[in-house]
This record gives sequence, structure tokens and C-alpha cells, in this order.
Amino acid sequence: MNIIPKNVEKLIEEFSQLPGIGPKTAERLTFYLLRSADSQIDELGRAVTQLKKNIRTCSICSNITETDPCLICSNTSRDNSLICVVEEPLDIVAIEKTGKYKGFYHVLGGVISPIEGIGPDELYVKELIERLKNKEVKEVILATNPSIEGEATALYLQKLIRPKEVRITRIARGLPVGGDLEYADEITLVRALEGRLDY
Repeated sequence: MNIIPKNVEKLIEEFSQLPGIGPKTAERLTFYLLRSADSQIDELGRAVTQLKKNIRTCSICSNITETDPCLICSNTSRDNSLICVVEEPLDIVAIEKTGKYKGFYHVLGGVISPIEGIGPDELYVKELIERLKNKEVKEVILATNPSIEGEATALYLQKLIRPKEVRITRIARGLPVGGDLEYADEITLVRALEGRLDY
């Protein structure tokens, strides 16, 4: 016998399908909303309903945007000699939070993953190569994730970009701040050693 009302059960089920949300967190979120004011629930519902309205892909970098080109691509104070290649729009958010990078971006829309049937043609690779015809671009920073698919995608892009006579760099990878050496895997330690800097 199910003691949870169907509407409550349905919301728990929907929350638990979100990345990083397990069954317990889904239950906590649902019961939090049950205790919330109707106005707060209405605002959340409106935000979810409006989420994809007016969102499009930037015709230059493939980032998500409400205007085309996006706010980054239309910013004339940025360094047009740099293009940082990322997998997803969320990666741009992470890099922008540092406040250190002042170049432009290119969003691939994923990574090459034969197991999932994703090849270069399913990504914004041709658009990246087209952008490199602009002689002002001097460096491409490959900032794909350090996963097997991210590494394979970076290698594929490196082969395509090399004939363009543009500097190709890869973001350094290594140990997180506060991490212990004893808990780091071998690949992370190798990357940390390879990416070491003068001190």
C-alpha cells in the first residue's frame, strides 16, 4: 500500500531523474516545496516553464544565449586572438567565474563518444575550423574534460587545427587544492608532474 499521494510521488520521481539528485534528496526537495508558500512554488514553476523560451545557440560560439551573437562574442573588449574550446556551456560559466580568461569561447556541444554514437559530425567542430580562418586567432586552448572521451576529442581537434598554424594549448590538469597525494590516482599525479611550474 502506497501512503504517498500520487502528485508527491510524481515530483519525487521527476526530481530523482536530475543529475546529482538521489532518491533521498528528491524526497527532501519535494517535502520542502510542500511546506513552502504557494507564491514560491508559483515562481519556481514559472521559472521552469520559461527556461527554454527565448534561448538559442550563438551563431559564433554555440553558447546558449538570448541574443545573437551572445554577450561574450559581442564584447569588443575581449582578446580576439584566443579561443577556448569547451564541451558544454556550463564550462564557460566555470571559467568565467575565475575572472582570469579574457578571450573568446567555442562550445563543442559534447565530446566524441563512439559508444554513444557521437562522432565529430554531431559536434560543432566544422564551425570551430571555420572560425580559425580568421587570421587574428593566434591560440586555441583545448579545455575538454580529462576523461577518455575528452582526451580523444582534444587529440582529434589537435590534428585538425595543427595545419592552421595556430598555437594549440591544453589546460593543465593536476591535484585539486586541499587534495592529498595519497588519494590521487596515477593519471592525476602524472598530469600534475607534467604540468608543474617554476616556483
